[in-house]
Amino acid sequence: MAEVRVEEEVEATPEKVWELVREFGGVKKWNEGIDSCEVEGAGVGSVRTLKMGGIEIQERLEHTDDIGRTFSYSIVAGPVPVENYLASMTIHDAGPDRARITWQGSFDAKGVPEEDCAKLFTGVYQGGIAALRKALA
Repeated sequence: MAEVRVEEEVEATPEKVWELVREFGGVKKWNEGIDSCEVEGAGVGSVRTLKMGGIEIQERLEHTDDIGRTFSYSIVAGPVPVENYLASMTIHDAGPDRARITWQGSFDAKGVPEEDCAKLFTGVYQGGIAALRKALA
């Protein structure tokens, strides 16, 4: 199983960052790369359908913890060449008015080299954090 981890700091309190990312169906509010997001269900077990540039991916919320400022999700359908994908985002305190975002995922590559999938998800996480940083400005 491959793992990818991206950690970056942003200039905002952890509470402000968590308020923005905690809503599983609210990813479009901060990630400009998402064309649309529709959610079926509520809370753990809910499934969001993300549309991005002609691609559609379904993700299921697996865990959420407001006190620990973390959530995890899996990919249940989409054109990504992986199986057993599980990702999490955690927001940590990094000092006065600073938060550290840890976005990590694990997966089994399916039909392509593991390194290619790792590069793909590293780019997704870095791009997502860049979009979050812009939304917080």
